[in-house]
Amino acid sequence: MRRSILGPSLAVATLALALTGCGDTKSDTGSGSVSPSSSPTPSKSRSACTAKETLAATDTNGTFCVTTGNTVRILLDGTTTRPWAPVKTVGSGLKATNSGILIRPGDASNAYQAVSAGTVKLTSSRPLCATAPHKISCKGIQEWSVTVVVSK
Repeated sequence: MRRSILGPSLAVATLALALTGCGDTKSDTGSGSVSPSSSPTPSKSRSACTAKETLAATDTNGTFCVTTGNTVRILLDGTTTRPWAPVKTVGSGLKATNSGILIRPGDASNAYQAVSAGTVKLTSSRPLCATAPHKISCKGIQEWSVTVVVSK
């Protein structure tokens, strides 16, 4: 005779769900109306960014502030087998300038002068794995992206 475990399993699952709501010992003396909680709305305000003028690979996904007249430097350390792609910019407020730094093959080094108020997204990427003939490699990409908020 074949035993069925569906019945006892269903009973245990139902009991577990019923007991999860039983731990509350507070008594409700509220008016019965429900109001939504006030949660902060995300913004790109000046208080939401960090003042930093040299950005590295570890700063990915961050938002950073700079004031007009200052310089933002990007220093992404790569290798010849895992090189960083040139940094791309989208937005306004930064103007490319001479970084004045000698870079090694695989690195991405850029400098931008903050010229006007605005927001700029900077991006780059590189292979996760080194590629070499007759070696195992992967198709993964490491992406790097930061947002720079320029204020006057």
